Amino acid sequence: MAGDLLRARDGREARVGFVELFFDLIFVFAITQISHTLLAHLTWVGVLQAAMLLGAVWWAWIDTSWITNWLDPERVLVRIMIFALMGAGLVMSTSLPDAFGDKGLVFACAFATLQLGRGLFTLWAVRRDEVLLKNVQRIAVWAALSAVLWIGGGLVEGQTRLLVWLVAVIAEFTGPAVTFWTPGLGRSSSSDWEVEGVHLAERVGLFIIICLGESILVTGATFAGLAWTPPVVGAFATAFIGSLAMWWIWFSRAHDAASEAIAGSDDAGSLARSAFTYAPILVVAGIVVTAVGDEMSLSHTGGVVKFPVAAALIGGPMLFLIGAQVFKLAAFGKWSPSRLGGILALGALGFVVPSLTPLGLAAAETAVLVGVGVWETAAWRNLRAGKATAHG
Repeated sequence: MAGDLLRARDGREARVGFVELFFDLIFVFAITQISHTLLAHLTWVGVLQAAMLLGAVWWAWIDTSWITNWLDPERVLVRIMIFALMGAGLVMSTSLPDAFGDKGLVFACAFATLQLGRGLFTLWAVRRDEVLLKNVQRIAVWAALSAVLWIGGGLVEGQTRLLVWLVAVIAEFTGPAVTFWTPGLGRSSSSDWEVEGVHLAERVGLFIIICLGESILVTGATFAGLAWTPPVVGAFATAFIGSLAMWWIWFSRAHDAASEAIAGSDDAGSLARSAFTYAPILVVAGIVVTAVGDEMSLSHTGGVVKFPVAAALIGGPMLFLIGAQVFKLAAFGKWSPSRLGGILALGALGFVVPSLTPLGLAAAETAVLVGVGVWETAAWRNLRAGKATAHG
């Protein structure tokens, strides 16, 4: 029965299953493909193309995470659906580097198959749940519209493909924002989106780890192929410490508290949409761009800092901190002094770029990230100490 495919809502926390972790392996490859593609095409058009591909990959992943938040991945049919999505995702990932070239139609068909196929399966799976059925019907219509745009873009070339796919990416981002308003079906209510907050927070956390892990792999692979001179070793250590700092910042107390906030919210769907669907894409983009900057600073530690290197080394951590701030604002309605301070400090680095080497700039932006992490840790300890004193 279709009802048997839904997660049990018995008050216990839903945990991430092994099959979901298996599914994530496809996206380790996808993120690697995007970072390598960006590194090979460091132009304004190349940046736009990489951003569009990252947006597509993100929606393929986060939409699946929402579906497995509703469906039980321990059920055989749901697992088969996930395996099928993995196949489509693997084809999509392999075609990423040439998505704006000869493999555009392959990429588009794979992405459309993943999005629309998942939607159709979920329609069948929730057909006896009236509330979820209406929600998924609207989602499926938007997936079909998206599929037309992606495949249509794959059939054309050059600037036309870029423009059509840009509209497709905008449609992907617009759907949840307008609660999938559909002519004849109306719009969904975010309060009807039953969300297991702990599960969704854990899923997003795992994707962040995928991205951080990919950046470490890129750094390690580049370092292994270079002569281990003191500047190269310094650049390697700087990149690694930067990755550790980003992990520390994201997986602070705020991450766990956000999942608790969703669990206690009257409109968990709206909170999950803003904090765990939209905000993390900036964090992911920041990690990818930072990985590109780290690889360039490893390969060229000395000399003048060229604009692409400066843009990656400063822009990557800045995107990360902006996303981390948006996440905190979405989850708690609070501005973070440490994250805002880090954003301003990174912006200030732009004025001293002419006096720095790539290694010096990398060390400076890593110092900013470490400073933000230390600031947040100290603030949390002071807050906890203050509460303990008050209770005492």
